[in-house]
Amino acid sequence: MIMQDNIFSIQNELDFNTAALAVFRFQYEHNVVYRRFVDYLHTDLNAVSHYTEIPFLPIELFKSQQIVASEEPAVITFTSSGTTGMITSKHEVVDISWYERSFRSCFAHYYGNVEEIAILALLPSYLERTGSSLIYMVDDLIQQSRHKASGYFLYNHQDLYQTLLSLKKEGVKTLLIGVTYALLDFCESYSLNFPDLMVMETGGMKGKRKEMVREELHHTLCEGFGVSSIHSEYGMTELLSQGYSFGAGVFQSPTWMKILIRDTNDPLSLLKDQKTGAINVIDLANYYSCSFIATQDLGKLNSDNSFEILGRFDNSDIRGCNLLVQ
Repeated sequence: MIMQDNIFSIQNELDFNTAALAVFRFQYEHNVVYRRFVDYLHTDLNAVSHYTEIPFLPIELFKSQQIVASEEPAVITFTSSGTTGMITSKHEVVDISWYERSFRSCFAHYYGNVEEIAILALLPSYLERTGSSLIYMVDDLIQQSRHKASGYFLYNHQDLYQTLLSLKKEGVKTLLIGVTYALLDFCESYSLNFPDLMVMETGGMKGKRKEMVREELHHTLCEGFGVSSIHSEYGMTELLSQGYSFGAGVFQSPTWMKILIRDTNDPLSLLKDQKTGAINVIDLANYYSCSFIATQDLGKLNSDNSFEILGRFDNSDIRGCNLLVQ
């Protein structure tokens, strides 16, 4: 609990660096896969004095390896979505309190007291499978909300429409969390003018629709719901923290999470000066797994530490992913 308190009370760069180095050494000692990866790179542990010098584990290894920094059994296993036959990622969580504290603290920081917000969810593809970390979070937020309208709507767009009209009339602070294709489906049948509504798209068409560029997607959703901007969430199965965007695809992250940009041609080198590259994530809430992950997302980091997601690697694995699976 002391380490958890230290991480969730990070205030500045010094705090973050101190915590990151402590987590790195803990995970090197207790996470067998991560230690093998670090050793393969011939990392001099004594020379690592800053979080930018810590090796980042390729995210693809969550598909084939058990990425756990503990001998305790998992209390829950989060899995990524995928089409039939696709190998999916598995995140074995041995202490769920880290995830709960992470998303509760982050949500409260950016959105306020969840008890005062009506939480509506339009997440059919997530509800139709097991192991979704997003559903775990939304379940918890709905339970914490004190508003009777909070809940899931699956494919019941008529009920959702009537609920939104009632919440607008009552002046209730409302957040609608939806998978992208489901929000678009709703907008094809219903139109609202609810300027105070917060609409958060969780990304992905899940094979239901053709992909759209963000500007086109957000314009369509703004028109359909009568709002000025669309919120987004940046999270993934392999993490226990998420970033939030309040419009224009620019994301903020909590103090225990950092985004770094690596060179796509030299995955061990980091880029500066707001250049586009591949995203590395430090998520210190991922204490009993791996906090240092090289993702397959492309993006850029802004001068104020906000970040943008610009795409993904196409049909390619991050170099070095096969080092531990030969």
